[in-house]
Amino acid sequence: MRIQLAQRAEADELLGRNPFALLTGMLLDQQVAMEWAFTGPYTIAERLGGDLTPEEIVSRDPEEFAALLAAKPAVHRYPSSMAKRVQQLAAYLVEHYDGDAEALWRDVSEGKEVLRRLNALPGFGKQKAQIFLALLGKQLGVRPEGWREAAGAYGEEGSLRSVADVVDDDTLGKVRAAKQAAKQAAKSG
Repeated sequence: MRIQLAQRAEADELLGRNPFALLTGMLLDQQVAMEWAFTGPYTIAERLGGDLTPEEIVSRDPEEFAALLAAKPAVHRYPSSMAKRVQQLAAYLVEHYDGDAEALWRDVSEGKEVLRRLNALPGFGKQKAQIFLALLGKQLGVRPEGWREAAGAYGEEGSLRSVADVVDDDTLGKVRAAKQAAKQAAKSG
């Protein structure tokens, strides 16, 4: 299955072949449009002049990296704070997984263990970890035992709650509508 979260072919291609880029897109997916967040890893890679790796991100001076994210068009609404978070994520992966983002889920037999590992990442809380686990299961075929249960409502078959369910323009619209309805329900309830 081809990732279509950035809704831009070259950005989606990077997300589909680079697990660190996909994690970075998920990290950036807050307080900006999903497509903007998931295009971020491609924009960063372009500005760095190569592929996106945790080692490359860690090697960058924090101020220079923040300036790289802030250059127009900015990678995120809050480029300085997100630059710091991306570097923290990269440093964690280098320290705990030798820079191999896919090692978070490769050869893991239980969904709850993948969720625990994702939840331990800097910038990933329970909800973001569950959404990413659902994305792994639904779109990348990473389905350790109990993954749907560990992903909670995001793992439900046929749900249209999050980026885990976006596979084309139609599902993007349905996920957006479901999020709007949930926001309205929360405001009035």
